[in-house]
Amino acid sequence: MSQTVNRLEKQITKPIQLQYLLHLPQSYDPESSERWPLILFLHGAGERGDDIEKVKIHGIPMLAERDPSFPFIAVSPQCPKNAYWHQKQDGVMALLDEITANYNVDDKRIYLTGLSMGGYGTWNLACDYPDKFAAIAPICGGGDPYRAKLLAKTPVWAFHGAQDTIVLIEESERMVEQLQACGSDVRFTVYPEAKHNAWAETYENPELYEWMLSHSR
Repeated sequence: MSQTVNRLEKQITKPIQLQYLLHLPQSYDPESSERWPLILFLHGAGERGDDIEKVKIHGIPMLAERDPSFPFIAVSPQCPKNAYWHQKQDGVMALLDEITANYNVDDKRIYLTGLSMGGYGTWNLACDYPDKFAAIAPICGGGDPYRAKLLAKTPVWAFHGAQDTIVLIEESERMVEQLQACGSDVRFTVYPEAKHNAWAETYENPELYEWMLSHSR
């Protein structure tokens, strides 16, 4: 017999380095026992690199910059140039664990959202960690519809512009249809006249944050 059965057991480590923005609400008090909901935000391809200020251009970090009272702890990592979120998932989850351990985070109210490349990242990260997030809101993204069933118990609100030529609306539709087929708590908002920028209207809508806060694990 030329082959034998063997098993490798070995612990490996990897270095992780991510720049990120951290927003703490104006009334956050580290000495208080109050626990705060957290939003993890994944930006799009245009904000990659090493200039962290670019991350403030859109979405949650833009809102937090404008409104110090934004009532969530907000964590917005920056993906390095030429990388994609699925390649940085270990770092993103390590960052999330670090923030949760060191700040007054309500770990039953951790939410995930992202736009474009970050929309893809949102679908993928949530599928890989389906028990981590209380709700997710992917915007103009997509994913592997065969994995969508992993989110059957995760509330999802997806958004897309009907006229998007950069990420076709079918990318979101495939994920949503799979979730609907397994009876998931899924909402899908289509902006009939919107192109790729489906995020501006989405993040300015107070209903999104009310919806998030209505869910906990």
